[in-house]
Amino acid sequence: MQEILFKRGAKILVAGFGLFFWAAQAMAQTPAMGWWVDQSGKAGILISTCGGDLCGKIEWLKAPLDTAGKPKTDIHNSNAALQARPLCGLQILGDFKPGGDGGWKGGWIYDPKSGNTYHSRLHVAADGTMHVRGYIGIPLLGRSEVWTRPATTLTPCVGG
Repeated sequence: MQEILFKRGAKILVAGFGLFFWAAQAMAQTPAMGWWVDQSGKAGILISTCGGDLCGKIEWLKAPLDTAGKPKTDIHNSNAALQARPLCGLQILGDFKPGGDGGWKGGWIYDPKSGNTYHSRLHVAADGTMHVRGYIGIPLLGRSEVWTRPATTLTPCVGG
């Protein structure tokens, strides 16, 4: 009897590992991962996995320095203690999980231009663009942007 239970337990364990590795491989191959340039063309966001979810950081800035020649910081953040953190390397996307439609949902997006954080959804369209929706409450109450893959290799900025 113990041998039968052991075999069943081993089969379940192997199946569980197989499912885990299949999910990890699917996550690793998502078209959402990699470099994206925001709609303004002023920031490059690198999307990767963070703790099993998708997240993204500003890793390139067209103009990384402010008018004083110093690295740009999160000056619009409502928390004064966070206003000195550099924009370069700043996480602006987080907690995205796969959605049933091939997109990503349940995440958040931080807008350094306003200092606000919103609920968000991501979806890579058939034309290869990323549709990013930030919203308050329900997706109907929000704003969308279209991000594109960079035309040239981006050189990551170095945070302050």
